[in-house]
Amino acid sequence: MFSLFKKKASVERFPFQELGTDMHSHLIPAVDDGSPGVVQSIELIKGMLELGYTKLITSPHIMQDMYPNSPQTIGMGYDEILRSWKPGKPPLNYAAEYFLDDHVFDLLGRSEKLLTLTGNKVLVELSFISPPIGLKDMIFELQMKGYEPILAHPERYTYCHRNPSVYAELQGTGCFLQCNLLSFSGYYGESVKEAAEYLVAKGLVDLLGTDLHHSRHLKALQELPYTPALRKLMEKSLLNREL
Repeated sequence: MFSLFKKKASVERFPFQELGTDMHSHLIPAVDDGSPGVVQSIELIKGMLELGYTKLITSPHIMQDMYPNSPQTIGMGYDEILRSWKPGKPPLNYAAEYFLDDHVFDLLGRSEKLLTLTGNKVLVELSFISPPIGLKDMIFELQMKGYEPILAHPERYTYCHRNPSVYAELQGTGCFLQCNLLSFSGYYGESVKEAAEYLVAKGLVDLLGTDLHHSRHLKALQELPYTPALRKLMEKSLLNREL
């Protein structure tokens, strides 16, 4: 007798443990649009470790007009997590995600040290609304100060979709490119998914990050399928493993 119910085919999930380090998240409490408090921060950190990550480098926004953070404000939030974590210490460090605005270049002009993921690798982001003027000059200025810029989630800047050659041009300047894992599941929309897959097909992705802000992101990551694009990406030497 045939069963009236078809058994659901199992879906292979992304192997976070093989990636090792997540280098893009918003886990510092109450400093940006990520975790609103230390209790939520701890819940999110534990959830990410359960996924299989062995190291987390969280990267709160530094965006002068909206999130005017500094190493001091971020460090205070980090210390709050350490005081509340029991027992021991979480495998968590902090950097920042710098919005490329005048404030960042004021910091560079004053030779103030930027928060980096490791060494001189610094995570930067752009406006989601309109392309910046003189992006290559901005990248060059960071490099002249000794930094290695990593552009966060280039697949999400939809104005780049009309001119995808800009991705290779940016990488050609020495700028690393980091994709969000959830982009490959269609979480941010089909055009972003297609852009992420294009970047993989062209061999332009250097790092993967969660860009985790809240429990909805965590749930989506828990259900993230191991897509063909992600499988192809994991066959290359991603920089996550060096952080």
